[in-house]
Order: sequence, then C-alpha cells, then structure tokens
Amino acid sequence: MKLQQLRYVVEIVRRGNHLSAAAEALNTSQPGVSRQIQLLELELGFEIFVRTRNRIIGLTEPGEIVFTIAQRVATDIAALKRLKSDMTSGNSGVFTIGTTHFQARYTLPRVVEQFVKRYPDVRLELRQGDPEEIRQMVEAGDVDFAIGTETNRDFPNLVKLDCFEVRRMVVAPRGHPILTVPELTLAEIAKYPIITYDARYSGRWKVMKAFHDAGVEPHVIMSGIDADVCKSYVGLGLGIGILATMAFDPERDEGVAIRELGDLMPPSTVQIALRPNTYLRPFQLEFIRAIAPHLTPVSVRQAVQTFQNSRTAAD
Repeated sequence: MKLQQLRYVVEIVRRGNHLSAAAEALNTSQPGVSRQIQLLELELGFEIFVRTRNRIIGLTEPGEIVFTIAQRVATDIAALKRLKSDMTSGNSGVFTIGTTHFQARYTLPRVVEQFVKRYPDVRLELRQGDPEEIRQMVEAGDVDFAIGTETNRDFPNLVKLDCFEVRRMVVAPRGHPILTVPELTLAEIAKYPIITYDARYSGRWKVMKAFHDAGVEPHVIMSGIDADVCKSYVGLGLGIGILATMAFDPERDEGVAIRELGDLMPPSTVQIALRPNTYLRPFQLEFIRAIAPHLTPVSVRQAVQTFQNSRTAAD
C-alpha cells in the first residue's frame, strides 16, 4: 500500500469521481491513476469505488471508510510538512483563511488591519465561498481554517469553535409600514415580498424554519450571497430584506432603515472550523482571539485535544 494510492482515492472523490480531472490535478495520467486504484483494491480485497461501464460513480460502503482514512492520512502528512516549514520560518510565511463574503466584509476588516500591521512578513490570503465550500477547503487542506456560520452538513472530521451569534433584522425602504407597525410578527412580515440570503447560508434556512414553525408562508422573491446586494434591491423597493444586523451601516445604507427582529428569528452562530491535526502558530492563535476574545490559545488547544480524544474513543 502506497501513500500515493491513498492520495488518488481522495482526489478522485474531490473531483466528483472524474478520473481525468483527478489525474490532471495530480499531474499524472488517467491510466496511471486507474491502475494504482486497481492495485490498491486488489491488495485490500474489496472494491473502493462503484463502477458502471468502467466509469466510477461513487464509493462502496467499505470505500467510504477507506476514503475517510485516506483523507485523514493525507492531511496528517500535509500537517507534518507544514510543521517543518513553520518551525524554521518564525513570524513569516503564508496564512490562508477560508471565509464567506459576509465575514470578509463585516467581521474581518478590523482584525486583518491590525494583523498585517503586527505581522508584515506574513502573507494573508482570504479564499471565499459559501459556508459548506469553505469547510470543504479546510478538509482538503487548502486553507488553515475557515470562518463562517454553521452548516446543515455536519463535517464530523473538523473541530468547530463557536465565535459569536449573529442576530437578524428587517431592512426596508424608509417610510415602509413594516418599520412602524405596532406589533412586529412573522405574519406581518410575510405580507410583503422578501429578499434574503441564498439557501446555502444558515441565514436562509433558519429564517424559513422560523416561518414554518409559526405556520406562515413567506413570499421570497429574491436571494443572494451578498448582504450589500440584497440591500440594494431593497432600496429599489422590490421587497423587504431579512438580514444579519451586522450588515447595516447607517453611513452607507442611505434610503433604507431597519427594525431588529429580536427573538422572532433564531440567531446564527459564526464558527471557526479547523482540522484537528493542524498546528496553529502563535500568530494564527492571536488572529482567532482577535475575532472571539474567549477563544484563548489555551481554550483552542483544549477544544482540539477534546475532539481528538473523542475521536480516538470512537475508533
């Protein structure tokens, strides 16, 4: 059994079961990848992938276990290589964060500004995606950790650290009746066309669940991943927005006003997601603490250790 074979398994799954795409990503040939997978299956005594007409369409049941182990081994090796580099580079190098547009726009600017002043020799890279995409980046080892709201998918191989809660508000054109109605209810909000976040964001599915639990059917006419875009269309009078309270800037958001929803809508939780085998350098731990002061280096390491212990016990 070779480490390269396990890397092939991981890359095939990452590339949607496309051998050609996996081979290209690994700078090798498709027949070479296919041959190595066949040798691995022969050694293990079972098939890793489900095939139809010589085309891979998914993982077998034991193949799911192989993939989980292969992914863990691959990230462990990457962590060792990264540790070697980190030990010789001091406060320099590349620091890569996966983040959503919302966090990059509203949470991170102040933190990033202070960080780059303090660590001028560290190259900070932000890679954006929706909450699931950035966690997938973490799993693949493409980023050091991710910052975003929670997801429907569990991502059981990642450590999740709760940072803070995000409450919700109604955004409407100035003078809109929703801003002055005596008793704000979900039924009252549902009288108007609604603009809110894309379905991949907790802001959307938690909003929809709140309406569903109240027995109210909202009319969502538009969704987007960018709160600023949503506010622009609210300003045009196309509907009222249900967005995170952090997304309102009185100086920039002319023409619209807000009304906080309080307990009418459940909050979302912003989390930092990281691999349990990631070696976090002191400046990375400092970055985390700047986002969430309660996440001290000691508490982060304890959370990672607790996660590792629980996974060992489960194994």
